[in-house]
Amino acid sequence: MGMSDFYGPADESESLATINAALDAGITLIDTGDFYGMGHNEMLLSKVLKTRRSEAFVCVKFGALRTPEGAFIGLDLRPAAVKNFLAYSLKRLKTDHIDLYQPCRVDPRVPIADTIGAMAEMKQLGYIRYLGLSEAGPETIRRAHAIHPIAALQIEYALVTRSLEDAILPVTRELGIGITAYGVLSRGLLSATPKTPDASKGDFRGMFPRFKPENLRRNQELADALREIASQKNCTLPQLALAWVLSRGPDIIPLIGARTIERLNEALGGSRVSLSSDDLAEIDRVVPRDAIAGERYPKEQMAMLDSERSSSRASVK
Repeated sequence: MGMSDFYGPADESESLATINAALDAGITLIDTGDFYGMGHNEMLLSKVLKTRRSEAFVCVKFGALRTPEGAFIGLDLRPAAVKNFLAYSLKRLKTDHIDLYQPCRVDPRVPIADTIGAMAEMKQLGYIRYLGLSEAGPETIRRAHAIHPIAALQIEYALVTRSLEDAILPVTRELGIGITAYGVLSRGLLSATPKTPDASKGDFRGMFPRFKPENLRRNQELADALREIASQKNCTLPQLALAWVLSRGPDIIPLIGARTIERLNEALGGSRVSLSSDDLAEIDRVVPRDAIAGERYPKEQMAMLDSERSSSRASVK
């Protein structure tokens, strides 16, 4: 995502080198969205896939509507829209199939059965290999899975973002659905000492509650406490945060948003950090589960998340 949108300008040659380096290192899952840069990210990725398609398991999210200026103006997950989005993604990626196809959000105006039904039809035709969801709550996951097996749920999960543990993770594990976890560094809070982002320069974090001045000071204190634990483990804070997500179970795949080879190599080091039960207990002590100040999205976006609705916070059978 960051190679095409939201975090300010990116260097295309460095982006391509980073994707190739990831494949060289044995990373196989590559996650994108058709709305990242309004198609730019898929076209960027196609330059690597043209010679390395067999090495990559390509995940695409779809459904978001944007203006030429980049504003988000809603969702469209009607069956006809599913097929339309898919056609354009296949063309931009220059591939004949997508490995994992996922609506980026749950569209409250369209029954999930309609969306999943259209995706299943496209799978039967060979355009999709696996079906997924993103930011869906437990009831929606169950309804979708009853229509067609769901392979994966993409959702934000990090040391400081753990709401899925209440009701969503038990359901995905019951149904055998994997998790692709984004936001493992909480958009940079768990990396270098964060500063107030400048939204006027294309950094979308300036709109996010956790980066507001009234919350950022508290969150910097939490990051400093974790940085001390990382120092004791002879690793960086991003490596500690990645190792924590990896410790949650083999069904959880952390997505690293590295935009440079340097950041990629740092993230790869996180896979070599081993956390003992004592380490995990110490992390929980210095950063209790709900210690982070501010929601993960602005109020309006939080209201759109099926995963954050009240029914998601209670066990659903």
